[in-house]
Amino acid sequence: MTTTFNRWAVLALLVCGAQGCTSATPHWDSQFGTATSSNLAAQTIDPGAGANRNPALGLDGPAARAAIDNYQRAFASPATGQPAPMVGTR
Repeated sequence: MTTTFNRWAVLALLVCGAQGCTSATPHWDSQFGTATSSNLAAQTIDPGAGANRNPALGLDGPAARAAIDNYQRAFASPATGQPAPMVGTR
């Protein structure tokens, strides 16, 4: 009687333990990472842009340097004049 119970108990434990070794989500595992890949592909404007041998047209060097210098000069000298009125001050 005790040996029969022990055999059934061991068999039950083995069955329960064997279920932990199997994958319960085979469909989800096969689809792992596809959402990230899809989102990355949706954000790419032109996948073949790296193979394009024609460079993009833009500013030449002196014009770009002048634009940067003008931008930097705008912050070098602070604006002089009346400060903006504060709301709620008397």
